[in-house]
Amino acid sequence: MKLLPSLLSELQAVCATFPDPRKGRGGNIAPADFGLSAFAMFFMQSASFLAYQRTMEKGHGRSNCRTLFGIGRIPSDNYIRDFLDEADPALLQPCFERMEALLSEPPMRQAFGRLGGRTLIALDGTEFFCSQKLGCPHCLTRKRANGKTESYHSMLSATVVTPGHSKVVPLMPEFVAPQDGAEKQDCERNAVRRWFAKHGARLAPLRPVFLGDDLFACHPVAKMITDAGDDFIFTCKPTSHKTLYDFIDGAEFRRHEEKVRPPQYERDAPLSLDRGGPAARRQGRDPGQLDWL
Repeated sequence: MKLLPSLLSELQAVCATFPDPRKGRGGNIAPADFGLSAFAMFFMQSASFLAYQRTMEKGHGRSNCRTLFGIGRIPSDNYIRDFLDEADPALLQPCFERMEALLSEPPMRQAFGRLGGRTLIALDGTEFFCSQKLGCPHCLTRKRANGKTESYHSMLSATVVTPGHSKVVPLMPEFVAPQDGAEKQDCERNAVRRWFAKHGARLAPLRPVFLGDDLFACHPVAKMITDAGDDFIFTCKPTSHKTLYDFIDGAEFRRHEEKVRPPQYERDAPLSLDRGGPAARRQGRDPGQLDWL
């Protein structure tokens, strides 16, 4: 807990730089209180946390929001939304960069380092808004079976994870949103390229191994990561990688087996590898050297 006050202080300083849309009528709530109030709700994982704290503040003159998060006054939920809508998420990047710096220090390397000191970074897309009635210029759209158009917001999340550890460390996300000059709608594959271009070089000292689902198992993403000297572990499903699995069905595997002896039991741990493969050869591109497990 010694680290938390320092991180909250940095978050408060960043939130104080948010643009103030109140245009001279400022009010008695500081800009930082809006960002900290939103953070407090997610930190406590309770949608009713702020409402309960407002009641406590009225009855007792103080609340846990003030003692734990340094919030001067708690805004209403709608007031928070209206204020934060004007803030560019990129303003929060210094907070994420601080977490990246902490990951390089011995305590965090010991907690999250795996595979000989590597850092596992999971890439995944997530939606955080969806409506058939509301929309904005930043929305993506899709048509449903009922013929209605659905507007939604999505982003690519990057998270440091490790087996056997219940905590994770979020990194700066990349929003999946309409791009200037683009003819096609944005997607997670485009977002991961933008994310890597912005943050890949800065994260290189962590020696990352990128984890991802079937969507990222394609030649452009794999080449982007390996060209930077990093590694990846991506899922490949038979339904979307038919050529690969046709090749694997007729391939002769090299097999490596180890005896693993935990205290309670003993088991065989097989590992099947196939180098090369047809990943992009049918499109005239060098697939590179990849392992299939």
